Amino acid sequence: MEKKVAIVGAGVSGLLACKYALSKGFRPIVFEQERGIGGVWTATFRTTKLQTPKPFYQFSDFPWPESVTELYPDGRQVLDYTESYARHFDLLRHVKFQSKVLSVAFEGQPEKEMAAWALWGGSGDPFASKGKWSITVHHTGNLSTEVYQVDFLILCVGRFSGIPNIPDFPSGKGLEAFDGTVIHSMDYAAMDDAAARNLVKGKRVAIVGLQKSALDIAVECSSANEADDRRLPSTVIYRTEHWNVPDYQPWGVPIAYLYFNRFSELSVHKPGEGLLFSVLATLLTPVRWGLAKFMETHIRRKLRLSKFGMVPKHGFLQQLSSCTTSTVPEDFYDRVEKGSIRLKKAQNFSFCKQGILVDGEDGALEMDVVILATGFRGLEKLRRIFVSPTFQDRIAGSPDRALPLYRECIHPRIPQLAIIGFSESISNLHTSEMRCRWLAELLDGKFKLPSIVEMERDVAEWDKYKKEYSGRYFSRSCIAGLNIWYNDQLCKDMGWNPRGKKGFFADLFQPYGPMDYAHPHF
Repeated sequence: MEKKVAIVGAGVSGLLACKYALSKGFRPIVFEQERGIGGVWTATFRTTKLQTPKPFYQFSDFPWPESVTELYPDGRQVLDYTESYARHFDLLRHVKFQSKVLSVAFEGQPEKEMAAWALWGGSGDPFASKGKWSITVHHTGNLSTEVYQVDFLILCVGRFSGIPNIPDFPSGKGLEAFDGTVIHSMDYAAMDDAAARNLVKGKRVAIVGLQKSALDIAVECSSANEADDRRLPSTVIYRTEHWNVPDYQPWGVPIAYLYFNRFSELSVHKPGEGLLFSVLATLLTPVRWGLAKFMETHIRRKLRLSKFGMVPKHGFLQQLSSCTTSTVPEDFYDRVEKGSIRLKKAQNFSFCKQGILVDGEDGALEMDVVILATGFRGLEKLRRIFVSPTFQDRIAGSPDRALPLYRECIHPRIPQLAIIGFSESISNLHTSEMRCRWLAELLDGKFKLPSIVEMERDVAEWDKYKKEYSGRYFSRSCIAGLNIWYNDQLCKDMGWNPRGKKGFFADLFQPYGPMDYAHPHF
């Protein structure tokens, strides 16, 4: 009997999961709550551009068209590229649009019995157990609700959408105390250009945050009030300085040659590395330090961080390893210099009738609009989708650990389920593609997973790495500092030779990208 596979989400990860499931003979059904594909790329700011250089953000079997000449395409171009990929591989006919997944429940296996398993799913086989996933779906087009049963479920819901992260405030000093308008960056992104401009035009605007969304919004708000920028500057309220980059060419050297090759990864202690790699990482500590300082001096000089008091206290490697590095809009600090963007550091803030109260300030910062670019509660969104409280607790794991997924895809104690696109990397598209290829081989029976205990031991090793190199941002499950090492593990599982370069020095020093994995080496 044909095994049924369902995929939740038709963003980049969901489309890749669909494409590679099809390549193994499965006929997946994809549930997408919106009217179109593309995930986060369907609602971006006017100024949003790709954060990763184009050669590293592309499908391995579907290069960017020659008509896209920019190194960092804008949001519209990325969406067009994604839609072209879906049409080229005929994926749209497998997608049920306007289909919101309300919940998923695993049925047919008692939880006590599952708790005693030594192997994932009882045997290590993705289809071995008697259980099935029941997926409750609300079709918003015709307002009907339907339950689907499948043998394997792939969640591609992402972590940058859904539930906005709204800070907690003291009683009486929250959003309700403010007479003006408060929205989340998610709501701002959903507006068309005219509506967004009208919201902030002629208004005193504060943006909370210092990641990419906050930087883009600040520039857009400043631009909207250009004529009155001295009187109506945009205020960016932030807690921690970041090594946000002006470009990926520090001192004229492509960053890929500094961080995206095997040599750079030799200087980092790796999960399951063994004695030789451990000794090499220790000996190459000065190299690791030197590469970080090389980047930091470039950023400090080009963005004039010292002048604006914006030099971070942590190192660049921590920023890269936690996937919190953003590209700064070209004229952001020019606008800071002329006063159309103000920077205000605050460990805590709250609301009052007139605007924002900042720790250390006597009076309120008077505002008309406050935009919270404070991220999303991705883990909570993922947790809520499960009916079982046991599965909710397992997927959430411990507050002091990253999401407990083997190979960043499989929870050892939740059968017949994979999660793609939640863990981050230097190129989320490329990493999702590698994971989907790995998952397709697993579903096709090309290899089996190790025991639950072995998988949990591996998860713990990666958790240790994330805490050492990502600091307080370890929960983002970022593998950017070890992208090649991670891909090597996936390749070895699949029986592929992970070395895609010709010659020892090329393999050691040349950057690795999507095209190096286009044709598997056995």
